[in-house]
Amino acid sequence: MNLLLIRLIIFAVLFFAGLKLYRMYREWKLDREGPQQAGDAEGNRMVRCSWCQVHLPEDDALRERGDWFCSSDHRDKYLAERKDEKKDAQQEEKKQEKDD
Repeated sequence: MNLLLIRLIIFAVLFFAGLKLYRMYREWKLDREGPQQAGDAEGNRMVRCSWCQVHLPEDDALRERGDWFCSSDHRDKYLAERKDEKKDAQQEEKKQEKDD
């Protein structure tokens, strides 16, 4: 009877140790593949809003000119800001040309 109990305890310890090793291996493998590939495997790739930096599923995001956005409001604000930056850069170039 005691021998049977000892074998049962040994089996349980080995089973839980094997389960723990399997979970560690699975975490290591997912970390090694990277978060982008892990998301692709599940079909839930996450993207970042270019305006507010919030992550959201690709299916819920809006894409405009290679950038991702969480809402049309953020898309409009971001594109308006980029347009203003381009105008400022062009004005700076014209100013430098005049100085030369």
